[in-house]
Amino acid sequence: MYKQNRLAKREDFNKVYRMGRSSANHQFVLYFRKIPDSPHLRVGVSVSKKVGNAVVRNRIRRLVKEIIRLHLERIEGKGDLIFIARKPAAGMDYEQIRKSLLHLLKKAGLLKKR
Repeated sequence: MYKQNRLAKREDFNKVYRMGRSSANHQFVLYFRKIPDSPHLRVGVSVSKKVGNAVVRNRIRRLVKEIIRLHLERIEGKGDLIFIARKPAAGMDYEQIRKSLLHLLKKAGLLKKR
């Protein structure tokens, strides 16, 4: 993920949680806050210790960031996105996670049509 596309500060996460909207499926929860005058789309990923050990959590985090990086041009609008992984995400492979994330973005109305 490119540096300008990272959401890293706690205060930025809290703004998205407070003022944003959410959407969810069985594997992930998405919080999003559209900011029309923002120069970039910023993405944050949160994986709880309940999901698995450090190896599992980091694997999920890396996969989510890579999938979003590859589909960045398909995501509508500018603003902030936060993906929160749920327990079922731990047992999924790359393709299943990709389908789940794209489904979630489509459900939230953030995915452009091809």
